[in-house]
Amino acid sequence: MMTRQLLLVTCIIFSYYDITSASYADEFDSIFANISDATLSEDGKLNFTQLATKYGHSADQYDLTTEDGYILTLFNLPGNGPPVLLLHGLDDICDTFIIRGKISLAITLADAGYDVWVGNSRGNKYGRRHINLDPDTDKEFWNFSFHEIGYYDLAATIDFICDKTGEDSIATVGHSQGTAAHYALTSTRPEYNEKIKVTISLAPIAFLSNLAPPISLITDVGPAISLLFKSLGMEEILQDRKALSNIITLICSKGLISYAFCGYGVVFPAFGFDPSNIESEFLRTIFGHYPAATSRKSLVHFDQVYLRKRFSQYDYGTIKNLAKYGSTAPPDYDLSAITAKMALVAGKNDQLSKVKDVENLRDRLSNVIHYEVLEPKLWSHLDFVWAKSLPIYLYPTMFKILKEHA
Repeated sequence: MMTRQLLLVTCIIFSYYDITSASYADEFDSIFANISDATLSEDGKLNFTQLATKYGHSADQYDLTTEDGYILTLFNLPGNGPPVLLLHGLDDICDTFIIRGKISLAITLADAGYDVWVGNSRGNKYGRRHINLDPDTDKEFWNFSFHEIGYYDLAATIDFICDKTGEDSIATVGHSQGTAAHYALTSTRPEYNEKIKVTISLAPIAFLSNLAPPISLITDVGPAISLLFKSLGMEEILQDRKALSNIITLICSKGLISYAFCGYGVVFPAFGFDPSNIESEFLRTIFGHYPAATSRKSLVHFDQVYLRKRFSQYDYGTIKNLAKYGSTAPPDYDLSAITAKMALVAGKNDQLSKVKDVENLRDRLSNVIHYEVLEPKLWSHLDFVWAKSLPIYLYPTMFKILKEHA
């Protein structure tokens, strides 16, 4: 019953947002942006460059263009050590790797001397441009999932960094959807295996066969939700700094009451319960950067992976599949084609990247050089980027892998 109520409320909110965006968008956006900003912490209001400066590093900013015309912003915290690329997850943004300040992954790596590169995938505020398409008026802009993020965005980012640094290959770190993008790239464009020294997969996402409630219940009705969004003409979901995302920011960054509602009511059930690592005050920073927009197709593709119990390319339906793939069903990603060194790091309490699913992935990859389930019993999906205890439980493993393979 609770899941049905949640879906109903979600549908009403999205329907209302679609109506208001058509007629009063600018007014609503301005009103809620001003109100929500007042609830954020200082770090919740700063962009990537400003956060880097605050925590002791300069950040160089570059634009790169993918083969299919998307323009992405890439940040670099220069260092004399080996280059390391960080790629964020679904509905997220590069800021996720720096909003924990001095203990964030980007700053910690930069402090250790690594040449840190932090990428963005198409759709968020740092990837909302195209040489021909307008994200506000052209629905085709949003015709992507983790497949295109890997095949085009990650490929272009790796090429750019190799060109800038003069390196033939680099180390990479992916979180959540960022890991799926890696597997999509290295299985469909095997030449990129040679450009990756090692990939550290945090909360790896390939198989989703073991999801549990409430995520599994919501995913079961995912096709119906997708049809609703499509009927409303909504191909972009949770656009950054628009009315709905600002309302979420306002609701979820107001102290202990917000923590009870958003933390215990939404975040922890969906991603894993770990209040000791993601505390009330930190929500005032998180919701200044998250959610950061994604495409309807991205949600559909992950839904397909769950429902079909296979890590496959996007299912367009029988007729379109025949035209695109030459078969009625989409092909599975050929994980045996991935030869780059892979390190998989899972959490015992991760509600999206379940340990059994990560074990399945591990058994299908040919070059896993490290597999680990982190010690804390409550370590969740979001702890890999936002936990207070990152330096204690995650970084020793990461630095050991990078020292040996980067």
